[in-house]
Amino acid sequence: MKIATFNINAINKRLASLLAWLHEARPDVVCLQELKAETADFPEAAIHDAGYGAVWIGQRSWNGVAILARGRAPVPTRRRLPGDAADIQARYIEAAVDGVLIASLYLPNGNPQPGPKFDYKLAWFERLIAHAADLYATGLPVVLAGDYNVVPTDADIYRSRSWADNALLQPASRDAFRRLLAQGWTDAVRTIHPVGPSPTFWDYKRDAWARDAGLRLDHLLLSDAIAEHLQDAGVDRQVRGQDNASDHAPAWITLRPGASGKQIRRSRT
Repeated sequence: MKIATFNINAINKRLASLLAWLHEARPDVVCLQELKAETADFPEAAIHDAGYGAVWIGQRSWNGVAILARGRAPVPTRRRLPGDAADIQARYIEAAVDGVLIASLYLPNGNPQPGPKFDYKLAWFERLIAHAADLYATGLPVVLAGDYNVVPTDADIYRSRSWADNALLQPASRDAFRRLLAQGWTDAVRTIHPVGPSPTFWDYKRDAWARDAGLRLDHLLLSDAIAEHLQDAGVDRQVRGQDNASDHAPAWITLRPGASGKQIRRSRT
């Protein structure tokens, strides 16, 4: 089973690139972020013609998350992160695929910091930590995949001081990520590639792609029930170098057979 996460940065603008990558990479499950499209504007027909079922929640101009599954329909279990009924930003969706519970998440950027956007980022992170603890406690095979908007350590970024004040690298952001991992989650890409930054994001500014000035922002975290089946992981960085590319590249994992778990109930949330 191959599971990928990809911040597409406007799905309709990058649709041709997305479809080409789906055809070439043939992931079984894809978690998308930053759809930047209303729910009604999601390109369901094109995704279906590419062989994928999908669940999604969109939002005008920004945000939006989706889960695609090759040859089947994901079974949605949750369409928002619990903990704040007033939060209407489309940043979280969960679905079951072949007995694996998969979440696609888009954590707030938090810039500029300090300020209300950074406060929202940290509050959202705390909600994620609480919900992740509940998921982990089920004993199910769970994958938390997405754009976390966190550079976990200095090893996850090219050598630079220009990002020092950015919300992605702040001690509070990194501490929240560490506390999430401390629940028992496995950082899949870092586990397979313990040395080197393995970047997934190259800014459009300052010629970052040409300089290979990248950051590791996109992560796939695995519960114990599925981490033992981890076989490989990587980043399809060549996608970032294509015309009209997202500023992110897909990160992915492959799992050995036997990773699926017990039946997961559909939720109305």
